[in-house]
Amino acid sequence: MKKRGALQEPEIVRTTSAPNPVELPKDLPCPVDDGLCDHLTGMALPNLSLTSTTELACNLSSLQGRVVMYLYPMTGKPGVPLSEGWLQIPGAPGCTPQSCAFRDHADELRQYNCSVFGISTQSSEDQREAVARLHLPYELLSDAEFKLTEALRLPTFVVEGKRMIKRQTWIVEVGKIIKVFYPVFPPERNASDVIAWLDGKREAMCQS
Repeated sequence: MKKRGALQEPEIVRTTSAPNPVELPKDLPCPVDDGLCDHLTGMALPNLSLTSTTELACNLSSLQGRVVMYLYPMTGKPGVPLSEGWLQIPGAPGCTPQSCAFRDHADELRQYNCSVFGISTQSSEDQREAVARLHLPYELLSDAEFKLTEALRLPTFVVEGKRMIKRQTWIVEVGKIIKVFYPVFPPERNASDVIAWLDGKREAMCQS
């Protein structure tokens, strides 16, 4: 590797064919706030490195400026079956639309001096496939060894023996998490919700 600067839900095991991962049905179940991310606001990013889709090691504690990190279960692939019942797991579906939304709002986020990273427990190989297929202009980071998951006690769930992070999004400033979006729903609106929060923060600072 090149250098650069938990709780679990019951396991769900079943398989079925999958729809287009970019499209979401209208009747997805809404996740509820179980309080498992309440401890994150105010926490510093740990001094650990995750492998990036650039094949570099990204040390989280060394990230500068304002950073948006969206953590997601897994991106699907066209033609690859999802687990049976995946669309009925609250908060599980929607990783591809969420990633595409952050792609489509990349210019707006840069106006707020934000860099963007996506994080999942998928392998870097799977993440590189997603970056290429979806034309993502930002890096994805692999927590396949659960280093970040364990360090910050992130909520997870298990499907077919695969442990995944529950969807959440952080805004980080000077290495500290200042805002947590959890649960995230609908996922395709998450990027817009982040921008709205940043806009409100900017307006509040201008009025103070």
